[in-house]
Amino acid sequence: MKKKIMAAIMIATMTLGLAACGSSKENAQSTSNNADQTGAETADAGASAGDNASEEKAQISTVTPGKLTVATSPDFAPYEFYAINEDGTPELAGFDIALAGYIADYLGLELEIVPVEFDGVLMEVQTKSVDIGISGLSPDPKREAIMDFSELYYMGGQSFVTTKANKDKFKKLDDTNKSNLEIGAQTGSIQVDLANIYSSSADIVQLSKVTDIIAELIAGKLDGAYIETPVAESYAKNYPDLCIALEVPYEGAEGAAVGVVKGNEELLKGVNEAIAKALKDGTMDEFVATANEKASGEIHEGLLDN
Repeated sequence: MKKKIMAAIMIATMTLGLAACGSSKENAQSTSNNADQTGAETADAGASAGDNASEEKAQISTVTPGKLTVATSPDFAPYEFYAINEDGTPELAGFDIALAGYIADYLGLELEIVPVEFDGVLMEVQTKSVDIGISGLSPDPKREAIMDFSELYYMGGQSFVTTKANKDKFKKLDDTNKSNLEIGAQTGSIQVDLANIYSSSADIVQLSKVTDIIAELIAGKLDGAYIETPVAESYAKNYPDLCIALEVPYEGAEGAAVGVVKGNEELLKGVNEAIAKALKDGTMDEFVATANEKASGEIHEGLLDN
């Protein structure tokens, strides 16, 4: 995992075209009526960071001083993925990536993204190799032993996905609970738990990437899969053979939160403040709209080869 971090794509001062993701600092000189006093230079961490007092920021400790190091799994459009630019180059995109930049800017920190597979996100946060994990994480109580969770920033839902050819086979969740079925779910995800609850008699196939699950569905190697609803909707748009067959009840928090390393209370507080601001001023809605638009174009999901 350390090799992954060293080889990870470091996106300093994320140039994602997001208004809230600036990391340049402007110096302003303040003067007083006392001619003997000189102005003190202060760092302007951006408009979104203006509500945070510099003394509070100074209390926040991070893995790398001055940086917010974020683990994410870029195979989860519209949360996080690579949008392919007109020149063919991949660029990290998604509303999780935009929110990470917003949080870093709010805290006056430089953003560094570490792309890993989904179970790696959990491990990186647990081992405190990064500061936060943002990858469509549901605040499942089982995960609270290894990380702290922010307030919810996006409300999602859970779905059972299959091909249009097989849709009529799954009219209720009980239809997924048969021994002759192979049902997919992403390794380490809430969807594995859902599969074990509703499809316990089936053969549960865990795959590390959602893209692999989709490929297996389309190839007919899986009969169905549990996927978070916004992600399932995104895949259904890009793969006409797929469809959402069923909504899946989930007793946990129906939404996504940021995973913060255990015990860093000041960081958790700052993350929550940034989320509250993004939700209140409509910035989060803009991030979601932009992510959905980019996800409908040419994208790459999963880690880059090099």
